[in-house]
Amino acid sequence: MIFYFSGTGNSLYAAQTIARKQNEPLVSISAALASGQDQLEYNLMEQERIGFVFPIHAWGPPQMVLDFIGKLKLNGYKKNYVFAVATCGGNIGNTMKLMDACLKKNGLTLDGQFSIIMPNNYIIMGDVDTKTREQEKLIEAENVLKTINQQVAERMHGEFGLVKGFLPWMLTGVINPMFRKNAMSTSKFFVQDDRCSGCGICEKVCNCRTIQVNGKPEWGKACSQCLACVHYCPSKAIQYGKGTEKKGRYTHPQLTFKDMMQS
Repeated sequence: MIFYFSGTGNSLYAAQTIARKQNEPLVSISAALASGQDQLEYNLMEQERIGFVFPIHAWGPPQMVLDFIGKLKLNGYKKNYVFAVATCGGNIGNTMKLMDACLKKNGLTLDGQFSIIMPNNYIIMGDVDTKTREQEKLIEAENVLKTINQQVAERMHGEFGLVKGFLPWMLTGVINPMFRKNAMSTSKFFVQDDRCSGCGICEKVCNCRTIQVNGKPEWGKACSQCLACVHYCPSKAIQYGKGTEKKGRYTHPQLTFKDMMQS
């Protein structure tokens, strides 16, 4: 069973690729959380692999991934092989330590740890990659996915190809808590009325279901900072503060907003 969280498609594409190769079902973390249930139960087949695929948010897992694990109940779990795959623009810090600790609280053991470098999308800090660099990353990601699938098929234990970056303890131990405390607000999102057509795509791709389109989009308080609304807006009408208008947009080229729709 492959549980995934994705904003602009990188992690969904990776999760789909792994699920097909491993012949495992695919489950959306945000859709599961939207049910509002206090406990999220799934029945495991004997020897079924359990995977978590997600993007890096400030050198840690998205909060929704951690919330999901806290509510997760796996019926029939008997030391099944558990692995995590983090997609990132550059590096992941000590993300897997957070994942390991969170899983242990729920009686699960993180056996395989993997990371994949994919195109940048967090334009609140930085910008998207050049088209040349984007293509390079996508090509290399395919090779990495092939290797991950081989290692998962063999149920290999340990860290494989983790790109942790410089001072990973600081990235995850200092910067990530600051991000969670100060950068999860929706207050800086706004729409440029002259560009917005009211198409509703932003509402459909929102992981937190916080956007309501009544002619124009309006944001509630919940936010995962996945930036799906910003990147999937077809008219580039959605901005965050003063820094995103002149920056590029990125969505995985093999997926459309319909693939990302949260049901």
